[in-house]
Amino acid sequence: MSDSLLKLNSNPDLRAIQEYVNQLEIERGFTGNSIQQECLLLGEEVGELFKAVRKQQKMRIDAKSKVTEVEEELADILIYICAIANRLNVNLEQALRDKEEINKKRNWHMTA
Repeated sequence: MSDSLLKLNSNPDLRAIQEYVNQLEIERGFTGNSIQQECLLLGEEVGELFKAVRKQQKMRIDAKSKVTEVEEELADILIYICAIANRLNVNLEQALRDKEEINKKRNWHMTA
């Protein structure tokens, strides 16, 4: 176990989470990962989330499969999303706000 000095304050905003991920990547030596590597790792975490959801929903899963909890996998996914955004210099909070302005203008009614 490491003696990390890194702390995430309680009730952080998205920008603070993104900066925290930046610092943890520096501390843990992950800054050399390419965008492609981070994307592939994100994909693996999404697969792990699917397994965790299957377990939570009491669906059949391979007995030999290592399955963690949904919360852990969602946290891992958030970390990878922040890492990818950091490498691309994307402010996720602003990107979310901008995208929601577009979404507000969309028609969300589904047709059969």
